[in-house]
Amino acid sequence: MTSAPMSVDEGFVPWPADVAARYTEAGLWHGVPLGTRLRAAADAQPEETALVEGAVRLTYGDLWERADGAARRLDGLGLRRGDKILVQLPNRWEFVVLTLACLRLGVVPVMALPSHRRHELGQIAEQAEAAAIAVPRTLRGFDHEGMAHEIAAACGTVRHVLVAGGPTRPGSADLGDLCAPASAPDAARAALDADPPDPRAPALFLLSGGTTGTPKLIPRTHDDYGCGMDHAIAACRFGPGTVFLAAMPVAHNFTLGGPGVLGALLAGGRAVLAASPDPAVVFPVIERERVTDTGVVPAVALRWVEHREAGDRRDLSSLRALQIGGARPPGDLVRRIRPVLGCTPQQGYGMAEGLICFTRQGDPDEVVSGTQGRPICPADELLVVGEDGRPVPPGEPGILLTRGPSTPRGYYRAPEHNARAFTPDGWYITGDIVRLRPDGYLVVAGRDKDMINRGGEKVSAEEVEDLAHRVAGVAQAAAVAMPDAVLGERVCLYAVPRPGARVRLEDVVAEMERAGAARYKLPERLVLVDALPLTPVGKIDKKALRDDVRRRVSLDGTSRPAGA
Repeated sequence: MTSAPMSVDEGFVPWPADVAARYTEAGLWHGVPLGTRLRAAADAQPEETALVEGAVRLTYGDLWERADGAARRLDGLGLRRGDKILVQLPNRWEFVVLTLACLRLGVVPVMALPSHRRHELGQIAEQAEAAAIAVPRTLRGFDHEGMAHEIAAACGTVRHVLVAGGPTRPGSADLGDLCAPASAPDAARAALDADPPDPRAPALFLLSGGTTGTPKLIPRTHDDYGCGMDHAIAACRFGPGTVFLAAMPVAHNFTLGGPGVLGALLAGGRAVLAASPDPAVVFPVIERERVTDTGVVPAVALRWVEHREAGDRRDLSSLRALQIGGARPPGDLVRRIRPVLGCTPQQGYGMAEGLICFTRQGDPDEVVSGTQGRPICPADELLVVGEDGRPVPPGEPGILLTRGPSTPRGYYRAPEHNARAFTPDGWYITGDIVRLRPDGYLVVAGRDKDMINRGGEKVSAEEVEDLAHRVAGVAQAAAVAMPDAVLGERVCLYAVPRPGARVRLEDVVAEMERAGAARYKLPERLVLVDALPLTPVGKIDKKALRDDVRRRVSLDGTSRPAGA
């Protein structure tokens, strides 16, 4: 017998009342649910195109008839305010409709990535006590529908599996049918308008990069997420003429609301979804839809530049700005963007936990290529401290702490982790090493966290190590970041074999795949050693291992060999 699901409020850490009042009085928090705000933005131009995905083109009127219809059908399935739905969808129109429906109804979507597998999703569903799961039937040959039913069977709270692309299994519901236009649009709207969700309640859950295994759930309220979008819209100059291309996974905060797809819709622009960031896929889309803005990670930006330099002649003249985030790009790459792609590069730095920084249109080239921007919201507070927790001298590198109207005060249902990640007075400890310039711009120098940043995808070293220890021949394991010219970092695993055992990279990969780990987490180099180096206090010396793998990469000229 399963226990009753926990109320979302029981695991949510609110802002102190005086701080919330200050943000409201300053006009940073509107006190209006996001679904209501987005719905109102559509009323000004119901006949304009709002969303494009391949052959699917929806006007604002079409989009909201579907979103309101989906909200009413979710209600008909028994999903109530505060219930969570695990959303694992690629860049499809159903993702946007379902998200808008949830924002209207007060059901809370948990934004998972298409690359996540049973290992991650099962734990997330348990932690969130998800009432439903939304997945594609299949994607790139993987059976997401089958995986969703496995998770539902193991998680006592999941009551519905919603499938995009035509379900094939008993017990699945067709997400396309759920996202059909409301049969009585005016009545559906009136019912939803009459009972909006609390603007200070969670609107959605984003996932942390996570350094301790399972990603943490980041509750973003209607007020705080709307504040971030408002300032991102201003920093990126989004408006009715904006055509934003979602080339990266739309579940990423960068693509979803920073300003992203939701920011484009809130500003009265158009959102265009692409199935892949491959330049052969997106360049024709940019040309056809006259895309003005998009955002990618550095590895994708490099592929676009190289594809263009190789002779691509698509008309990209509509492209105004290319946002680059997820990892620090090489300055040389940033400097190549304007002459090669014909648009303004706009570096960004931020996190699903709230803070967003951007360089701005008109910034000097030195700022655009050499910094990761400055906060978009003047109420965002930054503090750079040393290992002793004290502020470092101006311009010196240190660990970044931040708090503000878009930075939550805690992860969901994670009190022990919150005690480490947040200070008692509300500062979020990012773990990123930065330098804060006198002009307010940040330069990201590295990370204090034990995390590997593979092309913008954050990989927990501890999670990789835990899975590697399942391999019969592995006595000890330590995962570290390995430098890579394309992705920035890849996963390198150091392992101490048990006496007489033979350990191969393919053994580790196979075990992680059996556990359902996402492919981007799989180690791409295995180094076998007799013993792992230790610090004076007996901990594994990760710095020594990172120095060693950098030496190995420099000697063999690549980060990809299977063994060493």
